[in-house]
Amino acid sequence: MSVLTESVEKFTADPGTGRITPAVTATAANGHTRLSTGPFNFECDLPPAVGGGGTAPSPTAYLLGALAGCAVTFISSTLAPQFGVEIDELSATARCESSLAALLGVDGTDPELTGISIEITVSSQSPVDRVDAMRRAWTERCPVYLSLVRPIAVDVRFA
Repeated sequence: MSVLTESVEKFTADPGTGRITPAVTATAANGHTRLSTGPFNFECDLPPAVGGGGTAPSPTAYLLGALAGCAVTFISSTLAPQFGVEIDELSATARCESSLAALLGVDGTDPELTGISIEITVSSQSPVDRVDAMRRAWTERCPVYLSLVRPIAVDVRFA
């Protein structure tokens, strides 16, 4: 029995066992922002035009990376096996527009990201109906995508 099959059985019997609480902590130190989650550490920065050093991906790049990464990882690791889809090639590119001027508070500018899009390319010899079912499942179950298309309230607290 595969791990996925075991997980489906376990979570079907008790959906609460499938709840997780991921967290990422960001810390400013020595002109850098260090992000930490579990055993992983990575850096974040802004472009020099808005005061950063341009030494690491921006928070926006990480947001787009989360969307593209959820496409490729979730499809290849979970959905393709669930739907019996053989993947020959899989890639995703997420894009958006943003305003550096808005980050600096320039009048008449808007800091919201606009034009968010993702292009997922799947090359597969599997039947089209299985690939299409997998695609629909991604739009119904990818938590990053769903958080962007159905925004949820974010509890913001300054301490």
